[in-house]
This record gives sequence, structure tokens and C-alpha cells, in this order.
Amino acid sequence: MSDVHSDQLLSEVAALPQLPGVYRYFDAAGAVLYVGKARNLKKRVANYFQKSHGGTRIGHMISKIVRMETTVVRSEAEALLLENNLIKTLKPRYNILFRDDKSYPYLKIASHGFPRLAYYRGAVDKKHRYFGPYPSAWAVKESIQLLQKVFRLRTCEDTVYANRTRPCLLYQIKRCSGPCVGLISPEAYAQDVASAEAFLLGDTQGVLSTLEQRMTAHAEKLEFEQAAELRNQMSAISRVLHQQSIEVVSDKDVDILAVKVQGGKACVNLAMVRGGRHLGDRAYFPVHVDDAAQIHHGELDADEGVDPVVADPIEVQVLEAFIAQHYIDVPVPATLVLGRQVSRALIEAISQQAGARVTAVFQPHEQRRHWLEMAETNAGLQLARLLAEEGSQQARTRALADALELASDDLENFRVECFDISHTAGEATQASCVVFAHHTMQNREYRRYNIEGITPGDDYAAMRQVLHRRYGKLAEAMAAETQALAPGDAESEGAEGVEAPPPRTPAARMPDLVLVDGGKGQVSMAREVFSELGLPLSLIVGVEKGEGRKVGLEELVFADGREKVYLGKDSAALMLVAQIRDEAHRFAITGMRAKRAKVRVGGSQLEDIPGIGPKRRARLLQRFGGIRGVAAASVEDLASVEGIATELAEEIYRALR
Repeated sequence: MSDVHSDQLLSEVAALPQLPGVYRYFDAAGAVLYVGKARNLKKRVANYFQKSHGGTRIGHMISKIVRMETTVVRSEAEALLLENNLIKTLKPRYNILFRDDKSYPYLKIASHGFPRLAYYRGAVDKKHRYFGPYPSAWAVKESIQLLQKVFRLRTCEDTVYANRTRPCLLYQIKRCSGPCVGLISPEAYAQDVASAEAFLLGDTQGVLSTLEQRMTAHAEKLEFEQAAELRNQMSAISRVLHQQSIEVVSDKDVDILAVKVQGGKACVNLAMVRGGRHLGDRAYFPVHVDDAAQIHHGELDADEGVDPVVADPIEVQVLEAFIAQHYIDVPVPATLVLGRQVSRALIEAISQQAGARVTAVFQPHEQRRHWLEMAETNAGLQLARLLAEEGSQQARTRALADALELASDDLENFRVECFDISHTAGEATQASCVVFAHHTMQNREYRRYNIEGITPGDDYAAMRQVLHRRYGKLAEAMAAETQALAPGDAESEGAEGVEAPPPRTPAARMPDLVLVDGGKGQVSMAREVFSELGLPLSLIVGVEKGEGRKVGLEELVFADGREKVYLGKDSAALMLVAQIRDEAHRFAITGMRAKRAKVRVGGSQLEDIPGIGPKRRARLLQRFGGIRGVAAASVEDLASVEGIATELAEEIYRALR
């Protein structure tokens, strides 16, 4: 191998110290090929260049090396942390690499006289309370909805809260206690906030005991209405504990990690338990698994005791890579339940980084074992799904759902509605709504909306109008259905002759995603509409043009506070978003042009005449300069136009008189 490398590189290898450290290999273009760690830099690196690796992948990689960089560290743990920081930053070609995922979302209880529940992602502010992290935005939304049902805490923005004069729809459906208009005292609301925080921390029994004491106190004072409200809260908590299988366990914060490798692909399934509640899980799919596995297998460093026969299996390599890379940016809980045994040095390293002891459990029992079995099952299912869906239409839908952290259990019914506004200098304004479902565009469900009563050219007002028209009645129907099915309503549950509400049709359900063609301005307008209607803000995503308005540089803007997301020009998710957005734009443009033609030249009068289609209408308007010229023309003049027979000319003449 030394024949293909420069004397300078070989001399650098020979001069390396026998100390722990991290090394990086670069190719002729300056790209990073590989990042590795060693207890003894000199022995580890020299092993690459002194042995013959033949036509193996490690041999192919070594043949590309033209430059090397090394960093000496004080310990093996420090080397491990630096190695994975560099892997995550440099993204080398031959290392197992996990996607640099966005920060995890949190549930925030914002500081205020009447604190509100909010979705949050980003740096924390000490004046607010944060709970999580959660595996997905969907998990945060579910928790917020749960707390709304049980404790009726507000979710509206402070600006909306400050300007309310009457309670919103959420109050009507018993999802908010109406603090904006003084329908609950500060003391009572503060007690609900305290109960919600205790519930999130896993102290469900303490919450139930506190509520029971408050209920008894109200009952003794003959305040039966307040006592009934607390009784309903206790019933709601009990139902939640039963429905979500929440158990009172000693483990409050735990991460469960299972790994599955098959067909050159790997999946690490991370399940998260916070406050004793299983919040769901998230699947991660690393790249370069095959390359990294073979290179690891080929690192025959006799001095460090690496034996290919007893080397770590690929599952352990993948799991260790995930732990080392993932917990660089994410808080590590006190306990990790793992499907494979990883090195003690790795656990010590992340403990050192976290500043607190981390315990790894490899052979769990009881509840922990149940959690791990669930995670292993999900890892296998997710990997099988990935292998089956690659290159298919379903893969695009899955990519979009995963990229936006949306619930993706039922991809077949995953529904996207996209809105666009189109006009010419304020004239003939139309809004379009196109629908994507069942992995394809649903042409029959497209809708156009004529926008009237706004200042010409005001796209924001047009967006407000179309969203109100599209979702206003649906929000009312959903509220009515929620009230009809509200648990604990003794009068409705046992009533005879009360018909069950009709099942929802596909057109009568809220979509899983609402796309608007525009950036922060249009998203802010959509957020105002959804806030007024009591609909979840997490549904709204804006498609903002990138730098120079170039295709492939679009960014996604969220209404619920998440940071902008750039998916990458080769992203399957971005390709699908662009397709839906472009279809909405095309549909809006064609409708606007047709409407503009009718407004300008009265083209609809011609189209109402049997035998006059778009082509004949265009010829007539072009020949005579507009509908007035056509109306003033004689039968002979009309018949002189290509495609207009005498009989048709006479019909046109009569129709326009």
C-alpha cells in the first residue's frame, strides 16, 4: 500500500506518538473519508499503511488517502467524544452516520399570570417551564390536547388572549376555562397549572389526591358546581391512565434503544418515557452501514486486540454510533435500556459529558423488558417498511411525514391540502385548494374560491377568506361532534332516540397537513384563522422561496413556533411538497385566467352559445378586438372567421343582440 502514498504522508505516520487520539483521512478533493479513534495513534494508523488489504472496502478507502490529520487527547473517553463530534460535523464517507436531526420538541408552560401551553423547539429560557423532550411534534400535540381536556389550560397566543372580548370555541367545547374573559379566578387557574405540571412529571397519584381534597372541600361548602368540575377532572385523568396504559412506575425518565440490521440497512428505534408516560418512539436510519462494517471488521490491530472473529457485531456498532452521536446535542436520561450490550467506556463518556451518572441496562426485567420488546418490534417493522417502500410512491409520502414529524401510522389516508392565491394586479382574484391523498393528487376534490370584498392585491386577506370558508363550518361540525360524544355526559349517554352522528366523509375531515404557498406573512395569517377557529396550529406549513427564488432551495415555515426547515434539493419530501405546491399554483392560474377573460371581454357570453368552445371564442375575440366588436359584427363578418359556419354565425348574431 505504501507505493500509492506520498513520502510525506508516510513520514507523518511514522512520527505519530503512542498516545490516545483521533485521526481523519482525506482524499485528493479534500473530502473526509474516515474518522477514527485509537488508544495508541501510532499503532492504529500505521496498521492501515503497513498491511495489505487487497480489494476489500478498507483497501479501496486507503488507496484514496492523500492527507491525514490527528488530534492527541488525554483519555479513551475523550477520544470517543471527539470522534463522534467530528463524525457528526464532517460527515465522512466510510463512517456509520446518523442524520443530523433537528432538535427535539418540548411542551412549554409559558410564564404569565395565566400560563399557556405551547409547542416549543429551540434554546430554553429559564423563566418558562419545559417538559420533554418528546420524540415528535405529534407527541407534543397529543400531550397538549390531553392537558386541554383534563385541566383546560389555554393555548392561545398572548396577543390573542389580550384582545378577547368573549370566549373562543375552545371554551365552548370545554377545552379552556376562559381566563381571557375572567371566567376563572387566578387562584383556581394556578391550581390547574400546578396539577398539569405534576401530571407531566409523573405524579398522577398526587394529582388525584389533590383534586379529591379540593372536591371534598367544595362539597362541604355546598359549592356543588365547583365540586362537579373537579370530579370530572378526576374522571378524565382516570380515563387517560386507562386508555394510554400509563402505569405508575419507579422509572420517570428512560430512553429505550433497539436496533435491527438487514439487507445492508439498519434501524435504531428510540422509545422515550418521560414522567412515567411512554411518549412514543422514533426510528433512525443511518447511512454507510455496509462500508463502515467492513472497515471495522478489517481493522486488524493486533496491538489493540482487535480480532475479526470476536469483533463487535454490526448491531453493536450501529447502536454505539447512535448513542455517541445522538447524545451530543440531546439531554441523556438517567437510564438507558438497550437491546445490545455496548462498551462501558461509551457509557462513561456520555456520563462525563452529561455531568451526571447514566445507567445502562442490557437485560431488563418487568416493565423495562416490556418496553424493550415493543421497541425491538417497532425497529423490525420500520426497517421492513423502509426496505419495501424504497423507490415507491409510498416512500415519498413517508419521507414527507417523517421530515415534518407527523403521525405516519396510516399513510394510505395521509391527506394534504394546499392553498394558493392568484390574480393580475388585483383583478379576478381566485384561491385554489388542491388535495393530495392516497399517495397521489385527487383532482375531483380540487376547489376554486372567488375572492371578493377585499382590497385588490391583498393576498393576506384573500388567504384569510379562503381558510375561513374552507374550515369554518368544519370546525363547527367537529366541535358539535366533540360535545355530542363528550364522556361523562350522563344525559346524552343514556338518552334514547339520540342518533349517532354520521361518519365523516373524506372531504369532511381535517387534513393532516395544510400547505400555504408563501412565507411568514401567509403563515401568520393562517395561524390567526386557525386560532380563531380553535384548530391545531401544527397543521400549517408555509412553502417559502429560497435565496434567489431558485427551485430546490425552498424552506418550510411553521405556524406553531418551530424553526424553518430546509429539506435539501434532493429530498423526496421536498419533491413532493414542490409537486403539490406547483399543482395548486397551476390550478389557481388557470382559474384566474378564465375569470379574468370573462371580466374583461364577456367571454362567458360566447361560451354560453352552443358550438363555441375555447378555440372559436379566442378566434372571434382576436378578429373583432373584444366582445363589443363581436356583437357589432354582421353575420357575413362572423362567418368569415375560421371554423364559424353560417348557421353558427347566425346563432352568435342572435345571442348577442
